Amino acid sequence: MTEELFRKDAYLRDCDAVVTFSDGNVLQTDRTVFYPLGGGQPGDTGMISWGDARSAVVDTRYVAGAIAHVLGEDVAAPPPGTRVRLEIDWDRRYRHMRMHTAMHLLGAVLRYGVTGGNIGATRSRLDFDMEDPVDKDAVAASLSRLVAENHAVSCRWISEEELDANPDLVRTMSVRPPRGRGAIRLLDIEGVDLQPCGGTHVRSTAEVGAVRIGKVEKKGRRNRRVNIHLDD
Repeated sequence: MTEELFRKDAYLRDCDAVVTFSDGNVLQTDRTVFYPLGGGQPGDTGMISWGDARSAVVDTRYVAGAIAHVLGEDVAAPPPGTRVRLEIDWDRRYRHMRMHTAMHLLGAVLRYGVTGGNIGATRSRLDFDMEDPVDKDAVAASLSRLVAENHAVSCRWISEEELDANPDLVRTMSVRPPRGRGAIRLLDIEGVDLQPCGGTHVRSTAEVGAVRIGKVEKKGRRNRRVNIHLDD
């Protein structure tokens, strides 16, 4: 299993690691700071270096249950046992962290079941199981207030049995927290939101910055899609 350093500290930008598997332009390492595609959050990009060689990591995702770093198509990954240096594209990751936290704030304002979502560096969206119209001005004002209140953001773990005893923690309707590891990771926005999440987040809501409500789309009788943007 790869040691997932980003779970413990989302602010780590680089690390040393050892290649444990490689095939073509794909490699796995014993530890990584790269977040893999999942939970609506894109996989990290960045750079990897070994010896005198250096290559871009163009994607990170789970392959056969393990975290795989994908290099450019014309690059051969170094063989197992090679010591490498991994560096994420921090600017892109940090925007994803701010966006992901903003999505949780949006879900705390619109207290409906979540049917889908996607996180991007410039625009993100959440789909809600709702028929009511969305008051964009009211939602925007609530989001700005939660950001300005500077709520602490942290993660903690509970057992699968504890989650079963508290089913209301799960707001997503189509995707359930992954099981089999014995523990479920919770994102806790102090006094605002508590739910399972494996993504990367900022340490306080103030770090989200100015967030703007974009287009609101009706995607079905009981589906409203709300787009958000970071205004910077």
